Amino acid sequence: MPMNIYVNGRFMTQRLSGVQRFAREITRKMRQISAHTPAGMPRILVPSGDLTQPEADLPATHCGRLHGQLWEQVELPRHVDDGILVNLGNTAPLLGKPQIVVVHDAGIFSYPTAYSTKFRLWNMALLHGLRRTATHFVTVSEFSRRELQARLHLPDDRVSVITEGADHILSTPPDTSILERHHITPGRFVLAVGNLAPHKNLHGLSKLARSLAARDIDLVVTGGLNTAVFSQSDTASSLPVPAKYIGRVNDTELRALYQAALCFVFPSFYEGFGLPPIEAMACECPVAASAIPSLQEVCGLAATYFDPASQDEIDRTVLHVIENPVLRAHLRSAGRSHAASFTWEHAARQLLEVIGQHMPRGHVPSAMLH
Repeated sequence: MPMNIYVNGRFMTQRLSGVQRFAREITRKMRQISAHTPAGMPRILVPSGDLTQPEADLPATHCGRLHGQLWEQVELPRHVDDGILVNLGNTAPLLGKPQIVVVHDAGIFSYPTAYSTKFRLWNMALLHGLRRTATHFVTVSEFSRRELQARLHLPDDRVSVITEGADHILSTPPDTSILERHHITPGRFVLAVGNLAPHKNLHGLSKLARSLAARDIDLVVTGGLNTAVFSQSDTASSLPVPAKYIGRVNDTELRALYQAALCFVFPSFYEGFGLPPIEAMACECPVAASAIPSLQEVCGLAATYFDPASQDEIDRTVLHVIENPVLRAHLRSAGRSHAASFTWEHAARQLLEVIGQHMPRGHVPSAMLH
């Protein structure tokens, strides 16, 4: 008997960041994969009101009158009685409906100072509740699986791993006007991408920024801060000095930055996956990243690594890359090959397989019928 797949579309009401990127791209590919099946594609349900991410190929059905967490907890469950609900952004209804919950990392437990108190306490309580009611959990790295199993006391058979994709960054041409607007010279800057949350460790680039300035090379930093999620403590001192902070950029601008940079540096203390290094690799930008388990798992042999707690080591590692053209060429080639395996189609097929495995007995997902 076929069963509908519903997607919790709350992510379409939120500003685009890593989690919302994942949700948008994987939903798009799930719908494309299942477009020619008899019962059609997964259906996206969203609260009433305007969407921050309206997309022609992500048609959404508005349901209910509430918004945000109230909509997700109270109204959304009423509209999925004939199907399974797929939640892609760390949160889900607590009511015991058949549902898959994607949790991207265990940061609220492992790095609590990075998050606002309200956000952290609510999401910790929510995840402990979902431990009892969710059908199955999905995460994006083996590192995150181990973290979630330890924090939520989940057995192996309740958590699956799927990879993320990076091919979206190549889907549109680069907008090189970003370089002109900010007076950035191609091949004369190192790029850092990330929000200003403490665990992103942008301040750890301070010594590197000074070393680059002495060589007439810029450190260019992009990103922002969602104050509803992340802690605002010490935000002003999070930026390295001197650096060019250019704020949020879109995909076309980001691609241009990756392609023009001497090197991409990612000094994070904590990540569940770490998508920017794979985006950089896809754009043939050499990557220097933190030697933390998730990034070593995801980036493999295609990056060079440093201890994120040591500004001296960050400085030495990045300078070695930019002053060594043979190493840069190797990292560009290795990165391009490595990034090619991270596609959203592959991620969507993995997720559809997980959904099929956890349908209520006697049902198959309608989006997978041929």
